[in-house]
Amino acid sequence: MRAGLLATLLTGVLAGLLPVAARAGDVPGRFDFYVLALSWSPDYCAARPQDAEQCGRPYGFVLHGLWPQYQRGYPADCSSELLQPQIERQFAGLYPSRKLYRHEWQKHGSCSGLSQQQFHQLATSLKAKVRIPAAYQAPAQPLRRSLPQLKADLSAANPWLPASAISVACSGGGRFLQEVRLCLDKQGSAAVACSEQMQRAEARSCRQPDLLVRSVR
Repeated sequence: MRAGLLATLLTGVLAGLLPVAARAGDVPGRFDFYVLALSWSPDYCAARPQDAEQCGRPYGFVLHGLWPQYQRGYPADCSSELLQPQIERQFAGLYPSRKLYRHEWQKHGSCSGLSQQQFHQLATSLKAKVRIPAAYQAPAQPLRRSLPQLKADLSAANPWLPASAISVACSGGGRFLQEVRLCLDKQGSAAVACSEQMQRAEARSCRQPDLLVRSVR
């Protein structure tokens, strides 16, 4: 049984059917592309209403993080450098909650090869670069969208962002929008096509013909 289960898991990983975790020996600055992850806050808060710092506020898309990625998997925890206290003050409002500053630097920012100042400035600039379509800024009623519609809406508001550079994560068995992930080159200056692994992850996550974008309350 155990040998059979292990063989199944290994086969799934090799086929790209299962997520590939961070790899041992990750080196800062050695990665293939960035993902700018923008979470849909109403979906997060539907599952975690006790998070008083983020929830109960009229947030729509919020920054989850800026993640160095491999074509398969991602680097993580590339150094033990602690986040400098002044970074959170300097980049106030970058994340929807304070706990994300330390977590995102430790797990993802430490792998960027950038200084803390440079990494947070890049995240700030990229977040500001993304124009949120008007319909998604603070919808009072839920929106029903197909994946192609959602990506087309984002591309229309951001001509530099083709649909191939957008990956979507869903919750609730594919019923709700959870997050959009925008794929960018290592300089953060141009959109690039998301990896095949990300495309497969999207197909597993967003299995319904359309999804519901929860309203902002």
